[in-house]
Amino acid sequence: MADTALNDTSSTFTWGHAALETEFVTASDGTLRLVRLTRRDGSGDGVDAGDGVDASDGVDPDGRVDPESALPLVELTAFGHGSGWSGPRFTGTALGNRFRHRGHRAGRAADREWLTVELHDEDTGLTAFVELTSPVGLPVLRSRVRLRNEGAEPLVVQSVSSLLLGGLPSPDALDVHRARNDWLAECRWYTEPLRATVADIHVGAHQHDSRAALALAGRGSWPTDGHLPMGALTERDGGRTWLWQIESPAGWRWDLGEHAGGTHLALNGPTDAEHQWRVRLEPGEEVTTVAGVLALGSGFDDAMGALTSYRRTARRPHPDHGALPVVFNDYMNTLMGDPTTAKLLPLIDAAAEAGAEYFCIDSGWYDDSADGGWWNSVGAWQPSSRRFPDGGLRAVLDRIKERGMVPGLWLEPEVIGVHSPLVAELPPDAFFQRDGVRLAEQGRHQLDLRHPAARAHLDKTVDRIVGDWGVGYLKLDYNIVVDPGTCGPGDIAPGAGLLGHAQAYLDWLSEVLDRYPGLVIENCASGGMRMDGASLAVSQLQSTSDQQDPLLYPPISAAAPTAVPPEQGAVWAYPQPEFDDDLIAFTLGGALLGRVHLSGHLDRMSEHQLGLVKNALTVYKSIRPDLPDAVPFWPLGLPGWTDEWLALGMRAPGDGASYVLVWRRGGADELRFPVRHVAGRQVHAEVLYPSAPAGGSAVWDGDGLRVSLPRTPGVLLVRLTS
Repeated sequence: MADTALNDTSSTFTWGHAALETEFVTASDGTLRLVRLTRRDGSGDGVDAGDGVDASDGVDPDGRVDPESALPLVELTAFGHGSGWSGPRFTGTALGNRFRHRGHRAGRAADREWLTVELHDEDTGLTAFVELTSPVGLPVLRSRVRLRNEGAEPLVVQSVSSLLLGGLPSPDALDVHRARNDWLAECRWYTEPLRATVADIHVGAHQHDSRAALALAGRGSWPTDGHLPMGALTERDGGRTWLWQIESPAGWRWDLGEHAGGTHLALNGPTDAEHQWRVRLEPGEEVTTVAGVLALGSGFDDAMGALTSYRRTARRPHPDHGALPVVFNDYMNTLMGDPTTAKLLPLIDAAAEAGAEYFCIDSGWYDDSADGGWWNSVGAWQPSSRRFPDGGLRAVLDRIKERGMVPGLWLEPEVIGVHSPLVAELPPDAFFQRDGVRLAEQGRHQLDLRHPAARAHLDKTVDRIVGDWGVGYLKLDYNIVVDPGTCGPGDIAPGAGLLGHAQAYLDWLSEVLDRYPGLVIENCASGGMRMDGASLAVSQLQSTSDQQDPLLYPPISAAAPTAVPPEQGAVWAYPQPEFDDDLIAFTLGGALLGRVHLSGHLDRMSEHQLGLVKNALTVYKSIRPDLPDAVPFWPLGLPGWTDEWLALGMRAPGDGASYVLVWRRGGADELRFPVRHVAGRQVHAEVLYPSAPAGGSAVWDGDGLRVSLPRTPGVLLVRLTS
């Protein structure tokens, strides 16, 4: 696409590529509106992603919304300029209706199209730059808004939309999908009619839209605690899907409501009302929102495939995303934060024999206390001499290297224990604070990575561990919650301080990876409490859970690809010598369509049991070349927490293989389900794991897969080739 001049003030223009088309029109009030957002099939034919065909609803048959029924491109609130009406919806703000189109420009950079629309409010002098991008070939739109105060007076901004969309089908026709995300119970999607929240109030009788909204927000320094920053709408009859994520490492909100006979969607980062976020823009100053992302599909699986592909284009490139090495971590159901030389050496040998390629020593390696009471004193990150005699920790790291594996260490970089000497050594402004008081949570202080002393402390730590000790893997954990944030120098509200720190932390991670490009970083916050798009764009792996029960992990691992691409989703596989063969296979098999995070007392296993582990890793290594490009699907639908049967699929691009992982935790011993993208073809179904014939069977019957698992718990990995 050729660049369009910034002074192009056309009242109507289009933008997009072969997979996505947008159209913008100036409404009668002078505001620019997005009136068409369409998924295309690549041939130039549109695949309608707007409303239905009833022109009386303000929508043309081709999905184009009446400009008077669409929404302005930006909504925001500021002191002295609030909302235009009362209610929980983030639409109809006073400033949003005053922005006028001042110009736009578009172009192509690498593999994505971009469009920047400039809007201006004469009264305040505020300018909003709506920055849209879309990866070529994907029906995905990413939006963020940059504000610049070009006026003569300061302005305190309380909220800014990242992405607004109107003209979706009526709430009567839509189901809404959300994902609860709790500690040890991550990625639990649930569905209900949008009308269950946004009631039909008989708009015609009141000549006013409902003020109701289905609103969801994430708060605090665990951005995915409670819910994933995601959602979806599916059309009940037609199946079209609008799937979104908000890429915020600290605070987000989305809402749905009825508007002009249809439905609106508003994606926001933190706001003053929900997160105590606000910023003061002096003349000439700027602030940029977090990004909102919308993927379009013909169904939920289709839209999730597009979003998965987008996530791969949005993240920092790294060789780990293609190699997918097997990681052994000594923590889960094994050493549980109590590593010593005597305990680690046999585990290292057993992990290497099983086929692990990385070995990560988890928490406790720095603990020199006699009672294991290290929680309140962390921060220096120096190795324990008591735990590692005869050569110290360096000798253990060398043993890992000698066995052909890359050594890794656990680290919790953002916290300093209240009893650590560093509390006195670092300046007060290097820590989170409110009203001049240093914050403490669970015996820890929180570093503010905007402060140079805090960054210097962590740089020194990483340079010692990675640069001097030769560690090639860091598991970065975060186990406290600070809500709503910090008021450091320059902050006027704690939510703004929290977002500023979170973004500075990700910038620091990027700088670490610039210095050590081969380093692999795992993102963890008590499991999946920081499973947001902004963090995933920087880190190489994402912990999906701390769940210790192998019978409860399947619904987490089956749904994890909704939040993280399979090559980044770390799934625990912790077989134990006291498990029978079926349970060993069950806990290993559940990780085979993600990233295997091996644990367990392998050093205590029999030769036969260790052989089962080797077999699982051999299977994984044979299929992992397909996973970095595969997209997920769910033949049984998204898993329920107590479902007896669960299934996760991975579909390689083109005519490549598809993989289906099936778990049975109860119910009948046989189940049939469709696999729609290969239905009607001649398909060969091959059971890859477990290799024992008695483990189960899978047969293709023309349109679907018939699976038999004679015992519980049971698992099968099946490869489908056509």
